[in-house]
Amino acid sequence: MPPVKGFWSLTLYNEQHFFAENPLGRYSLGTKNKSLKPNADGSMTLYVQSESPGADKESNWLPAPKGADFSLYVRAYWPEAAAMNRQWTPPAVVKVN
Repeated sequence: MPPVKGFWSLTLYNEQHFFAENPLGRYSLGTKNKSLKPNADGSMTLYVQSESPGADKESNWLPAPKGADFSLYVRAYWPEAAAMNRQWTPPAVVKVN
């Protein structure tokens, strides 16, 4: 998780840099999403895709526009030193086909 004293978010924007409309009306995931589910090892998988990853994973789903470009931004509010001095960096986005 991002090392913050405040909160963090992963926000998705469409090609025009606006929120991408989606069936959940969800535009970001982060600290404020109390239903996020960690993996058994304590890590967290966030699903950024156009189709639901399934009901059991939907709490960690950030809907993306189908067949269109989009941008992802990680925001760290009141970051701890590790985020400022690059001891922590966001994990890579992994494309799964």
